[in-house]
Amino acid sequence: MLVSDFHFHLPDELIAQEPLAARDGSRMLHLQRTGGPYYDHLFRDFPDLLRPGDLLVFNNTRVFPARLYGRREGARSHPVSPHNPAARDFLHGRIEVLLTRQLSTQPNDWECLVRPGRKIGVGEHLFFGEHDELQAEVLARAEFGERRIRFQPVLQQIDDFFAALDRIGHVPLPPYIARPDSSRDRERYQTVYAQQRGSVAAPTAGLHFTPEILESIRQRGVGTAEITLHVGLGTFQPVRVDRVEDHKLHSEPYSISPGAAAAINQALRASRRIIAVGTTTVRTLEHAIRLGAGTIVAGPAAADLFIYPGFEFKVVKAMLTNFHLPQSTLLMLVSAFGGKENVLRAYGHAVSERYRFYSYGDCMFIE
Repeated sequence: MLVSDFHFHLPDELIAQEPLAARDGSRMLHLQRTGGPYYDHLFRDFPDLLRPGDLLVFNNTRVFPARLYGRREGARSHPVSPHNPAARDFLHGRIEVLLTRQLSTQPNDWECLVRPGRKIGVGEHLFFGEHDELQAEVLARAEFGERRIRFQPVLQQIDDFFAALDRIGHVPLPPYIARPDSSRDRERYQTVYAQQRGSVAAPTAGLHFTPEILESIRQRGVGTAEITLHVGLGTFQPVRVDRVEDHKLHSEPYSISPGAAAAINQALRASRRIIAVGTTTVRTLEHAIRLGAGTIVAGPAAADLFIYPGFEFKVVKAMLTNFHLPQSTLLMLVSAFGGKENVLRAYGHAVSERYRFYSYGDCMFIE
Protein backbone atom coordinates (compact mmCIF):
# COMPACT_ATOMS: atom_id res chain seq x y z
CA MET A 1 0.00 0.00 0.00
CA LEU A 2 1.44 3.37 -1.01
CA VAL A 3 1.66 6.39 1.28
CA SER A 4 0.67 8.54 -1.71
CA ASP A 5 -2.72 6.79 -1.70
CA PHE A 6 -3.57 8.93 1.32
CA HIS A 7 -2.96 12.29 -0.31
CA PHE A 8 -5.60 14.98 -0.65
CA HIS A 9 -5.44 18.65 -1.60
CA LEU A 10 -5.99 21.11 1.23
CA PRO A 11 -5.92 24.89 0.68
CA ASP A 12 -3.71 26.60 3.24
CA GLU A 13 -6.51 28.92 4.31
CA LEU A 14 -8.47 25.96 5.72
CA ILE A 15 -5.77 25.16 8.28
CA ALA A 16 -7.13 26.61 11.53
CA GLN A 17 -4.67 29.00 13.14
CA GLU A 18 -6.79 30.00 16.13
CA PRO A 19 -9.41 28.27 18.27
CA LEU A 20 -13.02 29.33 17.91
CA ALA A 21 -14.55 31.58 20.54
CA ALA A 22 -16.65 28.66 21.85
CA ARG A 23 -15.25 25.13 22.08
CA ASP A 24 -18.54 23.50 21.06
CA GLY A 25 -19.10 25.91 18.17
CA SER A 26 -17.03 23.79 15.79
CA ARG A 27 -18.60 21.95 12.88
CA MET A 28 -18.93 18.18 12.80
CA LEU A 29 -19.18 15.95 9.73
CA HIS A 30 -21.19 12.77 10.37
CA LEU A 31 -20.58 9.72 8.21
CA GLN A 32 -21.27 6.00 8.26
CA ARG A 33 -18.51 3.39 7.97
CA THR A 34 -20.61 1.70 5.30
CA GLY A 35 -20.75 4.80 3.10
CA GLY A 36 -23.81 6.77 2.11
CA PRO A 37 -24.59 10.46 2.51
CA TYR A 38 -22.75 12.87 4.80
CA TYR A 39 -24.46 15.07 7.36
CA ASP A 40 -23.18 18.49 8.39
CA HIS A 41 -23.71 19.33 12.05
CA LEU A 42 -22.37 21.54 14.78
CA PHE A 43 -20.53 19.76 17.56
CA ARG A 44 -23.32 20.83 19.92
CA ASP A 45 -25.39 18.14 18.13
CA PHE A 46 -23.02 15.36 19.20
CA PRO A 47 -25.05 14.20 22.26
CA ASP A 48 -28.06 13.68 19.96
CA LEU A 49 -26.10 11.07 17.98
CA LEU A 50 -25.40 8.92 21.04
CA ARG A 51 -27.54 6.10 22.41
CA PRO A 52 -28.31 5.07 25.99
CA GLY A 53 -25.84 2.36 26.92
CA ASP A 54 -23.00 3.70 24.75
CA LEU A 55 -19.62 3.97 26.44
CA LEU A 56 -17.62 7.07 25.50
CA VAL A 57 -13.87 6.71 26.20
CA PHE A 58 -11.63 9.79 26.61
CA ASN A 59 -7.88 10.33 26.80
CA ASN A 60 -7.30 12.48 29.89
CA THR A 61 -3.65 13.29 29.21
CA ARG A 62 -2.55 16.83 29.95
CA VAL A 63 -0.27 18.90 27.70
CA PHE A 64 2.66 20.59 29.42
CA PRO A 65 4.72 23.57 28.12
CA ALA A 66 7.29 21.33 26.47
CA ARG A 67 8.93 23.82 24.11
CA LEU A 68 11.97 25.61 25.53
CA TYR A 69 14.01 28.44 24.01
CA GLY A 70 17.52 28.83 25.35
CA ARG A 71 21.19 29.06 24.52
CA ARG A 72 24.24 26.91 24.13
CA GLU A 73 27.14 27.22 26.53
CA GLY A 74 29.19 30.33 25.81
CA ALA A 75 26.34 32.25 24.22
CA ARG A 76 25.17 35.51 25.73
CA SER A 77 22.74 35.14 28.62
CA HIS A 78 19.63 37.19 27.96
CA PRO A 79 15.94 36.44 27.43
CA VAL A 80 15.12 34.38 24.38
CA SER A 81 11.62 34.72 22.97
CA PRO A 82 9.97 33.07 19.96
CA HIS A 83 8.65 36.54 19.14
CA ASN A 84 12.22 37.71 18.59
CA PRO A 85 13.27 37.23 14.92
CA ALA A 86 16.84 36.60 16.02
CA ALA A 87 15.63 33.70 18.17
CA ARG A 88 13.84 32.24 15.19
CA ASP A 89 17.09 32.38 13.22
CA PHE A 90 18.92 30.67 16.11
CA LEU A 91 21.75 33.20 16.01
CA HIS A 92 24.38 33.66 18.72
CA GLY A 93 24.00 30.13 20.08
CA ARG A 94 20.25 30.26 20.55
CA ILE A 95 18.43 26.97 20.47
CA GLU A 96 14.98 25.40 20.60
CA VAL A 97 14.27 22.17 22.47
CA LEU A 98 11.01 20.23 22.34
CA LEU A 99 10.75 17.72 25.18
CA THR A 100 8.99 14.63 23.84
CA ARG A 101 9.36 11.93 26.50
CA GLN A 102 10.62 11.73 30.06
CA LEU A 103 12.96 8.76 30.38
CA SER A 104 13.68 8.95 34.11
CA THR A 105 13.13 11.26 37.06
CA GLN A 106 16.30 10.56 39.08
CA PRO A 107 18.28 11.64 37.14
CA ASN A 108 15.88 13.84 35.17
CA ASP A 109 16.52 12.53 31.63
CA TRP A 110 14.45 13.41 28.57
CA GLU A 111 14.20 12.55 24.91
CA CYS A 112 13.81 15.68 22.81
CA LEU A 113 14.03 17.33 19.42
CA VAL A 114 16.53 20.15 19.04
CA ARG A 115 17.14 23.03 16.65
CA PRO A 116 19.59 23.56 15.09
CA GLY A 117 19.90 19.79 15.08
CA ARG A 118 23.23 19.41 13.31
CA LYS A 119 25.09 21.81 15.57
CA ILE A 120 24.13 20.49 18.99
CA GLY A 121 26.50 17.68 19.87
CA VAL A 122 26.91 15.17 22.67
CA GLY A 123 28.49 16.73 25.75
CA GLU A 124 27.15 20.25 25.13
CA HIS A 125 25.52 22.20 27.95
CA LEU A 126 22.24 24.04 27.36
CA PHE A 127 20.69 26.86 29.39
CA PHE A 128 17.05 27.95 29.54
CA GLY A 129 15.31 30.96 31.03
CA GLU A 130 16.39 34.53 31.65
CA HIS A 131 18.39 33.51 34.70
CA ASP A 132 19.36 30.02 33.50
CA GLU A 133 16.64 28.46 35.66
CA LEU A 134 17.11 25.17 33.85
CA GLN A 135 20.37 23.65 32.69
CA ALA A 136 20.90 20.43 30.76
CA GLU A 137 23.65 18.32 29.23
CA VAL A 138 23.31 16.46 25.92
CA LEU A 139 23.99 12.78 26.67
CA ALA A 140 23.42 11.01 23.37
CA ARG A 141 21.84 11.00 19.94
CA ALA A 142 18.77 8.80 19.50
CA GLU A 143 17.45 6.71 16.62
CA PHE A 144 15.31 9.28 14.85
CA GLY A 145 17.60 12.30 15.25
CA GLU A 146 16.44 13.19 18.75
CA ARG A 147 18.76 13.90 21.65
CA ARG A 148 18.82 12.49 25.14
CA ILE A 149 19.44 15.28 27.62
CA ARG A 150 19.83 15.38 31.39
CA PHE A 151 18.64 18.35 33.41
CA GLN A 152 21.06 19.29 36.16
CA PRO A 153 19.74 19.17 39.74
CA VAL A 154 19.39 22.93 40.15
CA LEU A 155 15.83 22.12 41.20
CA GLN A 156 15.79 19.21 43.61
CA GLN A 157 12.17 18.09 43.27
CA ILE A 158 10.51 16.98 40.04
CA ASP A 159 7.50 19.19 40.87
CA ASP A 160 9.88 22.15 41.04
CA PHE A 161 11.15 21.22 37.59
CA PHE A 162 7.64 21.25 36.12
CA ALA A 163 6.90 24.51 37.92
CA ALA A 164 9.92 25.98 36.14
CA LEU A 165 8.59 24.63 32.83
CA ASP A 166 5.28 26.35 33.57
CA ARG A 167 7.15 29.64 33.99
CA ILE A 168 9.55 29.56 31.04
CA GLY A 169 8.20 26.87 28.71
CA HIS A 170 5.92 27.41 25.73
CA VAL A 171 2.82 25.56 24.54
CA PRO A 172 4.04 23.05 21.92
CA LEU A 173 1.75 24.12 19.11
CA PRO A 174 2.17 21.95 15.99
CA PRO A 175 4.24 23.36 13.11
CA TYR A 176 1.24 24.01 10.83
CA ILE A 177 0.04 26.70 13.27
CA ALA A 178 2.18 29.49 11.88
CA ARG A 179 2.34 31.80 14.87
CA PRO A 180 3.94 31.93 18.31
CA ASP A 181 1.99 30.45 21.20
CA SER A 182 0.00 32.85 23.37
CA SER A 183 -1.44 32.84 26.88
CA ARG A 184 -4.79 31.81 25.40
CA ASP A 185 -3.28 28.57 24.09
CA ARG A 186 -2.50 27.48 27.65
CA GLU A 187 -6.22 26.99 28.17
CA ARG A 188 -7.50 26.18 24.70
CA TYR A 189 -4.81 23.68 23.64
CA GLN A 190 -6.03 21.50 26.50
CA THR A 191 -9.17 19.44 27.02
CA VAL A 192 -11.49 20.46 29.84
CA TYR A 193 -11.04 17.00 31.38
CA ALA A 194 -7.23 16.88 31.15
CA GLN A 195 -5.65 15.43 34.29
CA GLN A 196 -2.45 13.44 33.81
CA ARG A 197 0.51 15.58 32.75
CA GLY A 198 2.73 14.16 30.02
CA SER A 199 1.74 15.08 26.45
CA VAL A 200 3.49 17.33 23.97
CA ALA A 201 0.40 17.50 21.74
CA ALA A 202 -3.26 17.67 22.63
CA PRO A 203 -5.66 14.82 21.86
CA THR A 204 -7.49 17.27 19.64
CA ALA A 205 -10.84 15.47 19.24
CA GLY A 206 -11.41 16.26 22.89
CA LEU A 207 -10.92 20.01 22.49
CA HIS A 208 -14.56 20.44 21.44
CA PHE A 209 -16.07 19.25 24.72
CA THR A 210 -17.39 21.58 27.40
CA PRO A 211 -18.63 20.72 30.91
CA GLU A 212 -22.18 21.31 29.64
CA ILE A 213 -21.76 18.89 26.73
CA LEU A 214 -20.34 16.25 29.09
CA GLU A 215 -23.28 16.66 31.44
CA SER A 216 -25.75 16.39 28.55
CA ILE A 217 -24.07 13.14 27.47
CA ARG A 218 -24.39 11.62 30.96
CA GLN A 219 -28.03 12.64 31.22
CA ARG A 220 -28.74 10.60 28.09
CA GLY A 221 -27.62 7.40 29.79
CA VAL A 222 -24.25 7.30 28.07
CA GLY A 223 -21.37 5.94 30.15
CA THR A 224 -17.91 7.48 30.20
CA ALA A 225 -14.44 6.15 30.95
CA GLU A 226 -10.97 7.68 30.83
CA ILE A 227 -7.63 6.25 29.78
CA THR A 228 -4.29 8.06 29.62
CA LEU A 229 -1.98 8.00 26.61
CA HIS A 230 0.78 10.60 26.52
CA VAL A 231 1.21 11.92 23.00
CA GLY A 232 4.87 11.99 22.01
CA LEU A 233 7.27 12.22 19.10
CA GLY A 234 5.16 10.15 16.71
CA THR A 235 2.80 13.08 16.31
CA PHE A 236 5.60 15.17 14.79
CA GLN A 237 7.26 12.53 12.63
CA PRO A 238 6.29 12.50 8.93
CA VAL A 239 6.10 9.25 7.01
CA ARG A 240 9.37 9.08 5.05
CA VAL A 241 8.85 5.79 3.20
CA ASP A 242 6.93 5.03 0.02
CA ARG A 243 5.16 1.91 1.29
CA VAL A 244 2.86 2.19 4.30
CA GLU A 245 4.00 -1.19 5.61
CA ASP A 246 7.61 0.03 5.85
CA HIS A 247 6.87 2.83 8.34
CA LYS A 248 7.92 2.37 11.96
CA LEU A 249 5.74 4.06 14.55
CA HIS A 250 7.10 5.45 17.82
CA SER A 251 5.71 3.85 20.97
CA GLU A 252 3.77 6.03 23.40
CA PRO A 253 3.14 5.24 27.09
CA TYR A 254 -0.39 4.70 28.30
CA SER A 255 -2.18 3.62 31.44
CA ILE A 256 -5.64 2.18 32.08
CA SER A 257 -7.11 2.35 35.59
CA PRO A 258 -8.92 -0.66 37.13
CA GLY A 259 -12.21 1.24 36.96
CA ALA A 260 -11.81 2.09 33.29
CA ALA A 261 -10.76 -1.48 32.44
CA ALA A 262 -13.82 -2.85 34.23
CA ALA A 263 -16.18 -0.43 32.45
CA ILE A 264 -14.74 -1.24 29.02
CA ASN A 265 -14.78 -5.01 29.60
CA GLN A 266 -18.35 -4.84 30.82
CA ALA A 267 -19.38 -2.92 27.69
CA LEU A 268 -17.60 -5.50 25.53
CA ARG A 269 -19.38 -8.41 27.23
CA ALA A 270 -22.74 -6.68 26.82
CA SER A 271 -22.02 -5.81 23.16
CA ARG A 272 -22.58 -2.15 23.94
CA ARG A 273 -21.15 0.42 21.57
CA ILE A 274 -17.73 1.73 22.59
CA ILE A 275 -16.96 5.16 21.13
CA ALA A 276 -13.39 6.45 21.15
CA VAL A 277 -12.77 10.18 21.44
CA GLY A 278 -9.69 10.64 19.27
CA THR A 279 -7.13 8.48 17.53
CA THR A 280 -5.01 8.21 20.68
CA THR A 281 -7.90 6.51 22.46
CA VAL A 282 -8.38 4.17 19.49
CA ARG A 283 -4.72 3.11 19.57
CA THR A 284 -4.79 2.58 23.32
CA LEU A 285 -7.91 0.41 23.32
CA GLU A 286 -6.91 -1.66 20.31
CA HIS A 287 -3.39 -2.19 21.68
CA ALA A 288 -4.69 -3.09 25.15
CA ILE A 289 -7.19 -5.71 23.88
CA ARG A 290 -4.39 -7.47 22.02
CA LEU A 291 -2.03 -7.23 24.97
CA GLY A 292 -4.68 -8.79 27.20
CA ALA A 293 -5.61 -11.51 24.68
CA GLY A 294 -9.20 -10.35 24.39
CA THR A 295 -9.57 -8.54 27.73
CA ILE A 296 -8.61 -5.01 28.74
CA VAL A 297 -6.10 -5.33 31.58
CA ALA A 298 -5.50 -2.42 33.94
CA GLY A 299 -2.01 -0.96 34.29
CA PRO A 300 0.71 0.78 32.29
CA ALA A 301 1.97 -0.23 28.86
CA ALA A 302 3.31 1.34 25.67
CA ALA A 303 1.44 1.40 22.36
CA ASP A 304 3.40 0.96 19.14
CA LEU A 305 0.41 -0.27 17.17
CA PHE A 306 0.36 1.07 13.60
CA ILE A 307 -3.22 1.02 12.31
CA TYR A 308 -3.85 1.25 8.57
CA PRO A 309 -6.42 -0.24 6.14
CA GLY A 310 -6.82 -3.96 6.63
CA PHE A 311 -6.70 -3.67 10.42
CA GLU A 312 -9.37 -5.54 12.42
CA PHE A 313 -10.95 -3.41 15.14
CA LYS A 314 -11.85 -5.42 18.23
CA VAL A 315 -13.04 -2.69 20.61
CA VAL A 316 -13.97 0.57 18.91
CA LYS A 317 -17.36 0.75 17.17
CA ALA A 318 -17.49 4.51 16.55
CA MET A 319 -15.03 7.37 16.83
CA LEU A 320 -14.84 11.14 17.02
CA THR A 321 -11.77 12.64 15.37
CA ASN A 322 -10.44 15.87 13.91
CA PHE A 323 -9.27 16.20 10.30
CA HIS A 324 -5.67 15.07 9.79
CA LEU A 325 -2.68 15.82 7.56
CA PRO A 326 -2.36 14.24 4.11
CA GLN A 327 -0.29 11.04 4.06
CA SER A 328 -0.16 10.93 7.88
CA THR A 329 -0.44 7.88 10.11
CA LEU A 330 -3.53 9.44 11.72
CA LEU A 331 -5.30 9.68 8.38
CA MET A 332 -4.34 6.05 7.75
CA LEU A 333 -5.91 5.05 11.08
CA VAL A 334 -9.13 6.90 10.29
CA SER A 335 -9.16 5.34 6.81
CA ALA A 336 -8.77 1.88 8.36
CA PHE A 337 -11.83 2.53 10.49
CA GLY A 338 -14.09 4.31 8.02
CA GLY A 339 -12.82 2.86 4.73
CA LYS A 340 -10.17 4.65 2.69
CA GLU A 341 -12.33 5.73 -0.25
CA ASN A 342 -15.20 6.64 2.05
CA VAL A 343 -12.99 8.77 4.29
CA LEU A 344 -11.17 10.50 1.43
CA ARG A 345 -14.52 11.35 -0.18
CA ALA A 346 -15.62 12.79 3.15
CA TYR A 347 -12.43 14.85 3.29
CA GLY A 348 -13.21 16.15 -0.20
CA HIS A 349 -16.66 17.16 1.05
CA ALA A 350 -15.10 18.90 4.06
CA VAL A 351 -12.74 20.87 1.80
CA SER A 352 -15.56 21.92 -0.54
CA GLU A 353 -17.72 22.97 2.44
CA ARG A 354 -14.82 24.95 3.93
CA TYR A 355 -14.42 22.98 7.13
CA ARG A 356 -11.52 24.03 9.36
CA PHE A 357 -8.67 21.48 9.54
CA TYR A 358 -6.20 20.10 12.07
CA SER A 359 -5.74 20.77 15.80
CA TYR A 360 -7.93 23.86 16.22
CA GLY A 361 -10.25 22.78 13.41
CA ASP A 362 -13.55 20.95 13.08
CA CYS A 363 -14.26 17.26 13.64
CA MET A 364 -15.98 14.21 12.20
CA PHE A 365 -18.03 11.45 13.81
CA ILE A 366 -17.75 8.03 12.18
CA GLU A 367 -20.11 5.21 13.19
